[in-house]
Amino acid sequence: VLRMPCVADKTFLISIGDRSVGGMTARDQMVGPWQVPVADVAVTLMGFNTYRGEAFAMGERTPLAVINPQASGRMAVGEAITNIAAAPIANIGDIKLSANWMAAAGHGGEDAALFDTVHAVAMELCPQLGISIPVGKDSLSMKTTWFEEPGRFGEDLPAEQVSRSQDKLGVKKEVIAPLSLIVSAFAPLHDVRQTLTPQLRTDVDDTVLLLIDLAGGKCRLGGSALAQAWSVSGALAPDLDSPSSIVSFIQQKQILTQQNKLLAYHDRADGGLFATVCEMMFAGRAGVTLELPQDAPLIDTLFNEELGVVLQVRALDEVAVRKAFQSAGVRCSRIGVLNADAVLRVRAGAKEMLCEQRTQLHRAWSETTYRMQALRDNPQCAQEEYERILDAADPGITPVLTFDPSQNAAAPFIASGVRPRIAILREQGVNGQIEMAAAFDRAGFAAFDVHMSDIIAGRVSLADFKGFAACGGFSYGDVLGAGEGWAKSILFNTQARDQFEAFFKRDDTFALGVCNGCQMMSNLHQLIPGASLWPHFVKNKSEQFEARVAMVEIQQSPSLFFEGMAGSRLPVAVAHGEGYAEFADGTALQAAQSLVALRFVDNAGHVTERYPLNPNGSPKGITGLTTPDGRFTILMPHPERVFRSVQNSWRPDGWGEDGPWLRMFSNARKWVG
Repeated sequence: VLRMPCVADKTFLISIGDRSVGGMTARDQMVGPWQVPVADVAVTLMGFNTYRGEAFAMGERTPLAVINPQASGRMAVGEAITNIAAAPIANIGDIKLSANWMAAAGHGGEDAALFDTVHAVAMELCPQLGISIPVGKDSLSMKTTWFEEPGRFGEDLPAEQVSRSQDKLGVKKEVIAPLSLIVSAFAPLHDVRQTLTPQLRTDVDDTVLLLIDLAGGKCRLGGSALAQAWSVSGALAPDLDSPSSIVSFIQQKQILTQQNKLLAYHDRADGGLFATVCEMMFAGRAGVTLELPQDAPLIDTLFNEELGVVLQVRALDEVAVRKAFQSAGVRCSRIGVLNADAVLRVRAGAKEMLCEQRTQLHRAWSETTYRMQALRDNPQCAQEEYERILDAADPGITPVLTFDPSQNAAAPFIASGVRPRIAILREQGVNGQIEMAAAFDRAGFAAFDVHMSDIIAGRVSLADFKGFAACGGFSYGDVLGAGEGWAKSILFNTQARDQFEAFFKRDDTFALGVCNGCQMMSNLHQLIPGASLWPHFVKNKSEQFEARVAMVEIQQSPSLFFEGMAGSRLPVAVAHGEGYAEFADGTALQAAQSLVALRFVDNAGHVTERYPLNPNGSPKGITGLTTPDGRFTILMPHPERVFRSVQNSWRPDGWGEDGPWLRMFSNARKWVG
């Protein structure tokens, strides 16, 4: 069950998509200090100066359509709701759905099944829930037909099964996809910080696990991952039998969230209670003891995929939480506690039925993604990531600060009302300019959007700015080598080259290059005083685009951006495909050490080249450099996407409004004076 693609770790898909671009992501798939992809809901912010946001989640129960099409539609809606409920939804009526219907129209019985399921969902269920479906789409050609040469695969077919098509003898073959409803749920949020995750908390007093059973005690196994593992469909499908229970659950869950009584949340879906608890264990690196009744049907209880939710609450709050749900007509029962043995232990009454090491369960769950990565990417990197699971001593992301983020280094200059002009520089395909502008704006600058075409056409001059920030993104679609094409547009254009060269030679200017901007500036090293030792940035060692949260250590360097920050170890967003720092030789690598501003480190604080702690594999963990006078700095990570604490997908509880990375932008404002 844990190895099935619908249940298993999907890092191989998630880590190749840029999830932090825009700087408004408050919750992505990766959960906790060990960044395990088990989040129920995605959450984005509505702006750079608010905690209001939007939640997004999905639901689909396609395998159930083979047994009961209407149940598959209702369950898809139910799963979308139990997923999005991890976020603080004020009222169930705030949720809006988008319905993507897929069917093999015209195939025997499929049109009727589609009609019945649409009616069951849109005309019956959603009105009972008080939820609307204002938008959707359909794909009604989910059938393929072809003709195959008889005997090609050794079959001995009777003549009546052989037909002719386009004067070629062949056997007609058909495959249809089951009726599918993919539901996307959206809802506004008043405070994104109240979103819960599946990470089991081990840093609080005694806790217990509670099961919210929205199926009224039913344990139907049809269409489950367990059934599929045994190559059967099952006879009885799960269903959403009581819409009122869903409504009551959302109401009570919101009240308990406001009362701070819930610590962790995970919906019961693919894989059932067993997989749900395993994923919570992986995210929190905790052991769990499940305590089931003596007469509980073990397999049915552990592997049914009925609607439900597992909650972690403080032991002191257990009675109040259970009473709140039960008074609302929602079944809530205690199912277990955490243990210190790093195992999943299942007990039925006093009898122990199962005891498995967490690391072995995690390895089974992550084996599918490991196999996919090993085939697609650098197999050595895939192996290194897979082996990390065995490191029981891994403390997870562990920030270390050598300064106080609440003390704004630029405060006196911001108070003066003077806002120095900074050019937020971009080229075709760059998409990271908004968050870069927001970071410098918060630090007291007046940020201006400047496109390379403005400079080349003479509409804008760099002479009018104190600094520029070259942003990240896919300049020229990265087909010219990420930022290399951008650099060539400067080097091979006389007007642009003269402007940049004059800007770099002034003694009152500064510049920051991030991601594509980093690669672009590294290719301008001949124009930048003191940049001759900078490396060339080439394809990641993993041979793949890497979108991660990585730990970096700020080095003692001349960089004006990192004044007073040396020695700090901080998590930061990473999203690049060409971040490997390639030096001409070992001598050049050694000569550049005094200019290194950032290095990737592991969770214990050691400089590392191991994947994925060092996502690009750069030698000596190098991922940021500066010049001898500190005015020009280049970085591969994206601090501009996490300058607020709330922008970090995981952060310690004690961080305030301003994240630690805001200091580097404030330092720039302080330097300008």
